[in-house]
Amino acid sequence: MKTARTVLIVLLALLSAAPRAFAGQQHIVSPNTIATTTAARVAAQDADRAAIRDALARPEVRSAAAAMGVDTDRLDAFVGTMTGADLEQVASTARQVNDQLVGGASTVTFSTTTIIIVLLLIILLIVAIR
Repeated sequence: MKTARTVLIVLLALLSAAPRAFAGQQHIVSPNTIATTTAARVAAQDADRAAIRDALARPEVRSAAAAMGVDTDRLDAFVGTMTGADLEQVASTARQVNDQLVGGASTVTFSTTTIIIVLLLIILLIVAIR
């Protein structure tokens, strides 16, 4: 009887371990997909930061910031810490500034650009204060 009980215990132990051994590592999302998605997200954030830094480097933006008493070097340092929706919103505004200033500034374009620059600076200040 003791031998039968031992055999039964060993058999049950093997049967309970078998599904785990045969299952292996199953992932809902493959590690390669996770790595690719993460790399794409980091690249998008780097592109957003570059667009903001390009806008902050423009002389028109620097002069508008100086008129408002804002240190653009401090804002440039702050850009490296931004993430998420704030980064995307500021980058969108910065891209509008960059697009407006690329073609040259006429009087109408310059006034529109000035408004966008001021909005960019205000958004950056609001995000920095939060």
